[in-house]
Parts: sequence; structure tokens; C-alpha cells
Amino acid sequence: MANATNDSPKSPDAGTPSNTEKDPADWTTGDEPMTGAQASYLKTLSEEAHEEFDSSLNKADASRRIDELQNKTGRGKQT
Repeated sequence: MANATNDSPKSPDAGTPSNTEKDPADWTTGDEPMTGAQASYLKTLSEEAHEEFDSSLNKADASRRIDELQNKTGRGKQT
């Protein structure tokens, strides 16, 4: 096995959370404009939730808004 240890940040069992689990308030690039992928997904979620899409959000705020809209629409829930 190439990387059999559990100390990889990508490993779900690792003690260190991956970037997808890090609080957006702690992101060093959180104040940068949202990514194209965030904008696209956020626009889709906004339409499904019948809520306004705010294209001026930064990365951290877009991530929080995505979480809110996923909860509202039921998207992103693990089964």
C-alpha cells in the first residue's frame, strides 16, 4: 500500500481535519472572492430554495451559505 498510515489529512480517520471540515472563520483565504465552483453550486441551491443568490460573498461566507441552503433543500445530506 502506498500510504497506509492514518496521518494523511485526506484520511477520514486522521486526527487533523481536512480543509472541508475546517471552520470557514479559520480559513486563511476566506476573505477572497468565492470560487467559480462555489458560485455555481450556490446559484443552484439558491434557485431550489427560492432564495436570492448573492454573488458578492467571499469564500467563507459562501461556504456558510451553502451549508444553510443544503439544510433547507435537503441536498448534501448523507444517507
